[in-house]
Amino acid sequence: MALLVKEATRISVDELAGLLDTSRETVRRDLALLSEQGLLRKVHGGAVYTQTALESPLGDRRATARAEKIAIGKTAASLFRQGDSMLIDSGSTTAYFAQSLKEAGTFTIITNSTLVAAELWTAPAASEVYLLGGRYFGEGHEVLGPLVIEQIQRLHADHAVLTIGAVDRSGTFMDFNADEAFIARAMIASARQVTVLADSTKLGSHALFQVCRADHVHRLVTDKAPEAAVANALRTAGVEVIVASPG
Repeated sequence: MALLVKEATRISVDELAGLLDTSRETVRRDLALLSEQGLLRKVHGGAVYTQTALESPLGDRRATARAEKIAIGKTAASLFRQGDSMLIDSGSTTAYFAQSLKEAGTFTIITNSTLVAAELWTAPAASEVYLLGGRYFGEGHEVLGPLVIEQIQRLHADHAVLTIGAVDRSGTFMDFNADEAFIARAMIASARQVTVLADSTKLGSHALFQVCRADHVHRLVTDKAPEAAVANALRTAGVEVIVASPG
């Protein structure tokens, strides 16, 4: 069954029942088991394949769940106070966050994302923006590597604002890219508070590289309430879950 989901990317319960010549109840039960094993993700009426090792290019990700990410960015921007210092990593959601943050006031920003830096540089009341230096990766509009981590380790920011690739049912925060995961870990260690921005498609899913346990995160901003298992894990770890209002 997992192979059929992988080949189709997304498939309905009815389609699986027809292909396997079995009942929908059996399909739902098997999908629940495979979802718990991290081999796919159950969605309403079917399942989608989860890839733990690869992530689509940043341009594609910015177009995916765009309205949800914009809402997350707007809600997150309202959480910070004038003058706060923030470490912000690279990602589609933090790029939308930067668009809203530049309208919210003046801050001190340290980032490895050229998109985030460019957005905040054009703010009406210009924030102080520091772009971390290191090896540049144009596909992700980001700077990665040990030079970046060394610079982050010398900082003590009020906040780290991060995107991630996945949050599994145990509340573990993960990413698809090792270098990006290392950057996120360094930012977490160099900040007083950690805010993660993640659209709901990432909740209850898996990625290859662990970023941190839930107890390292102070708040999660998303567009829908997490499923019960994820919600329980986050609640136990003391993570505040903020659901962004659309529009």
